[in-house]
Amino acid sequence: MILAAIDIGSNAARLLITDVHAYTDGSLDYTKLNLVRVPLRLGFDVFAHGSIGMERKLMMLKTMRAFQSLMDVYQVEHYKAAATSALRDAGNGRDIIDEIQKDCGLQIQIITGQEEANIIYENHFAEKLSNASAHLYIDVGGGSTECTLFCDDTVVAKESFNIGTIRMLTGKVEDKSWDALKCFIKDNSKKYRSIDAIGSGGNINKIFSLSKKKNGRPLTLENLKDFYKQMSPLTIEERMHLYDLKLDRADVIVPALEIYTTIMRWANITDIYVPQIGVADGLIKILYKEIAAKL
Repeated sequence: MILAAIDIGSNAARLLITDVHAYTDGSLDYTKLNLVRVPLRLGFDVFAHGSIGMERKLMMLKTMRAFQSLMDVYQVEHYKAAATSALRDAGNGRDIIDEIQKDCGLQIQIITGQEEANIIYENHFAEKLSNASAHLYIDVGGGSTECTLFCDDTVVAKESFNIGTIRMLTGKVEDKSWDALKCFIKDNSKKYRSIDAIGSGGNINKIFSLSKKKNGRPLTLENLKDFYKQMSPLTIEERMHLYDLKLDRADVIVPALEIYTTIMRWANITDIYVPQIGVADGLIKILYKEIAAKL
């Protein structure tokens, strides 16, 4: 069964096309057929001006047309599309979503921060780890950060915070958001003797790639601090040249490192696993579960 997921974030839009194969023993294989990322950077309009401007609106419309065409080419049977922080906050977000549906037929849901945290958790990566008493999912995006604390096959606490890389770059993160995040992390983490983090999002994936760590091995807090110390004094152009980064990664990677290291320090976490998962992966799994329940 060929499924697709569209994740429209504050920094980029992603289309993930996956072939899901179910075996008679109940096991599943998820084979990625294609992943397309387009840096729409909607957050720069929304967090600075409160709405999406005409230029980025047209970019988004063209991108969704292209995504629809690719899904047709791959003969996608079902899809799920979700928009996160930027479109949640955009004054004209709903109007643009309606216009896209009329233009190319795509139905896009604007999801809440809590729903976003649920989608990330749906990847169930923590269940594969056993060396800590609890695990904290940390998903850092352009507009928000989602944290989900997981222990003994149970979600203990989850929350979304209006702290994201583009919000930071545009100076739109309020002190009360940092205070709320700090209280959430400290209040929930003090109950456990040890916690490992699970990081998702394009920035932590890039840091993991740059680290040359083997798959399955965690990054340490010290690793992240070292990258932050190396990158933060550099200009965007220098980061692009020295680390082979695209422009839309070179500017947001430093605030992302700040968010990850801050959360890990508050929770006394030393290791963060990077399974290279994201909202799109979670959407695929949720979509398959919905379809299978009807069969």
